[in-house]
Amino acid sequence: MTDALIDAMPFARALGIEIDAAAPGEVTGRLAWAPDRCTAGGVMHGGALMALADTLGAACAYLNLPDGASTTTLESKTNFMRGVREGEVRGVARPLHSGRRFIVVQTDLYDAGDRRVAQVTQTQAVLNG
Repeated sequence: MTDALIDAMPFARALGIEIDAAAPGEVTGRLAWAPDRCTAGGVMHGGALMALADTLGAACAYLNLPDGASTTTLESKTNFMRGVREGEVRGVARPLHSGRRFIVVQTDLYDAGDRRVAQVTQTQAVLNG
């Protein structure tokens, strides 16, 4: 299941994002620090962090869709709390609301020391067939 979710998102696969576990109530994954994912000073680029959170959040929304529906992101808000200069970032996405029209997912990102790096809240539209 986790490989199928990543395979459905070629950009996530190209970035090196991995999904470790996926269920409707929680999706977890990670992205390793690498020099080519950084901005000045060896800090992991915010876009790479956002891509990890978006990937995990989208997978979580997908797993909460009714049969035959699809989804698209309507809004995504990111709060950055600290930079990442080594190790890997671990993410945990959980649904805050799963309704007929919208799914709201919160994704928390943590560094190797288990300190929160960022928190992302995204609203997904439920698109019926």
